Amino acid sequence: MTTLDPATTASALRGVCEIHLPGDPGYDAARRPWNLSVDQRPAAVAVPATTQEVQDLVVAAAAAGLRVAPQNAGHGAAALAADGLDDVVVVRLSGLSDVSVDPDARTARIAGATTWGQVVAESSPHGLTALHGSSPSVAAIGYLLGGGISCYGRTHGLAANSLRGIDVVTADGALRHADATEHADLFWALRGAGANLGIVVAAEIDLIAQPDAHAGMMMWDREHAPAVVATWASWTRDLPESVTSSLRIMAFPPAPELPPFLSGRDLVVVDGVTLEDDDEATGLLEPLRALEPELDTFARIPALGVLDVHMDPPEPVPGIGDHAMLGPLEDDAVAAFLGVLGPGTRSGVTIAELRHLGGALARPHAAGGALSAVPGDYALLCLAMAPDAEAAAAGRAAAADVIRAMAPWTLPTRIPTFTEARSDPATMFDVATRERLTGVRDTFDPQRRLVANHPVAAERP
Repeated sequence: MTTLDPATTASALRGVCEIHLPGDPGYDAARRPWNLSVDQRPAAVAVPATTQEVQDLVVAAAAAGLRVAPQNAGHGAAALAADGLDDVVVVRLSGLSDVSVDPDARTARIAGATTWGQVVAESSPHGLTALHGSSPSVAAIGYLLGGGISCYGRTHGLAANSLRGIDVVTADGALRHADATEHADLFWALRGAGANLGIVVAAEIDLIAQPDAHAGMMMWDREHAPAVVATWASWTRDLPESVTSSLRIMAFPPAPELPPFLSGRDLVVVDGVTLEDDDEATGLLEPLRALEPELDTFARIPALGVLDVHMDPPEPVPGIGDHAMLGPLEDDAVAAFLGVLGPGTRSGVTIAELRHLGGALARPHAAGGALSAVPGDYALLCLAMAPDAEAAAAGRAAAADVIRAMAPWTLPTRIPTFTEARSDPATMFDVATRERLTGVRDTFDPQRRLVANHPVAAERP
């Protein structure tokens, strides 16, 4: 890794596009990621306003001996920062944000850092929606390139499979269109390996005809966790693929900005989407309602409202996360989960979440890319608030305790978009896929000018 003189970096990059260098008044704000606990300090932050500026930036950075790292809305920064950024230009694509919908073709074209909130807002007036995740503030393209676990995932599979075409600036500064017939190998690799291959400036996706859905959440005090977790685990074993849900144990601090029913409380929350008519959905939800939740919002809601069901933070927050993939949750697994998170425990984890997978998420797509399905029955995600270094260390240890407790049911795989830390690519792609990805990267980035959250091939010396 090379550390360049700031004057050299400034000379190479100034005038190409909006540039923020260490010492500039706007540098600290520009380098700030979504996870405020990550202190990334790149050689520069670039904010191109056009595709041509992206191309010019890539060429100028290469000429100066700098690498480039795409970062749309700032998610996933912990893994990126682990690589060291002294010779890296972080490319923030917030200057490229637009979505256009073709209601007849049921497609949307998305630019740069466009968020899922924007995409669904434009799609829903046409009775359409996208295979979005749980947060309206996540940039759609980064999510898509990492697979994408959708609120409709058990019915429709990974969101990456909805990609129809991708416009990408590769390491040589060229703008290429990749789809099933043009640069097909690049199209295959981008759907899973994303930023390893280029800076995606636009993508076209399939939309689904879904004007509304039966969706919502139920909430109990954590003292009811033994019954709720056991019932939810049993309930998910035989659910039709029309239901995608998650369970969270949440510990909220006493904070005035939180609603009174959340502030200072330890809770169990089940949320999800049921793609059935209201009568069928009501019948499916009956085992959970029998536990008498203190709050139950499940109802038919507009597609745009599904983005708010999971209650993800609308603004950047400081946090420490960890993730594991799990197999079936039988009684012993439920007992282990409750042993670290049930009533009376003090794990230090703010949120421990189980997302139900399987269904179409587990079936490889015939025309899919490098990541077209995920194994496993559940994804485990742990998050601890980390406003300072001491809290970060405690949160990291607390999350590790939960992951360790579930080790007997853990699979040797990870989902890229859920993985905060830099991880071995063998946990995300099998041997044959990694070899093919390496070959595609050798073609389009032989000098390893591109830096991704999760590299899929060894760096060049």
